[in-house]
Amino acid sequence: MFAEGTDVVVKYGNHTALARSSFTIPLDAVTAVIGPNGSGKSTLLSALAGLVPVAGGQLRVLGMEPHEARSEVSYVLQSTVVPASTPITVRETVGMGRFPSVGLFRAFSRTDRTRVAEAMRQMDIEHLAGRHLHELSGGQRQRVYVAQGLAQNHTVMLLDEPLTGLDLVSARTIDGLIHREDRHGHTVVLTTHDLNEARAADHVVLVSGRVVASGPPEVVCTRKNLEVAFGLGSLHGWGGFLDDPAHDPHGHSQADLGR
Repeated sequence: MFAEGTDVVVKYGNHTALARSSFTIPLDAVTAVIGPNGSGKSTLLSALAGLVPVAGGQLRVLGMEPHEARSEVSYVLQSTVVPASTPITVRETVGMGRFPSVGLFRAFSRTDRTRVAEAMRQMDIEHLAGRHLHELSGGQRQRVYVAQGLAQNHTVMLLDEPLTGLDLVSARTIDGLIHREDRHGHTVVLTTHDLNEARAADHVVLVSGRVVASGPPEVVCTRKNLEVAFGLGSLHGWGGFLDDPAHDPHGHSQADLGR
């Protein structure tokens, strides 16, 4: 098991970001964390990464306290702002994924350079190696940050909305990685608004201020559970991106929504 939560509560100051919740997340699988905006999806990922302390209950990650498991977890944020004046190239950015293992000032070994090159190959950014980040499109930058996460030693990859707002090439490249990583003995946990992405996962955690349900997609993504999380109006005639029912790009019918 990657993570087990029992009556977990996460707070920011006096604000409860995630009310009492119990859930499990398996190892060697793709888990989708789905829910409306502001529902606590990113908060849950931050807690799993050991970046936000648990205010109540118990959360175990790889059998340890979350902060103790950080060396096994690679966390890719939804967006990372780098000032345009920062003279850092794509290769250097991806190489930063090796810093937790080798330190800031040690020279890279052949193994380190190979890991960086392989991560860039997987994200199809080898041709961008010498470019500066501010010269890239949003989708290209997101592929760079995912490559940085890949270059890091990890058992688990946490991806915060990795497919939101990307061009088709970048979305397909990252999506291909998501469904390929688990075959290599790694675990992927991603947040998403896309019900289709959730249904393609091995495991789903449905969040709406608390964990509404956790388990296989066919158990979690039922009409009853989705109505609890998103509200009845959000589901009318909708099977795709649940936060924007007025702009369904998929044209799904009511039957697509499940039971």
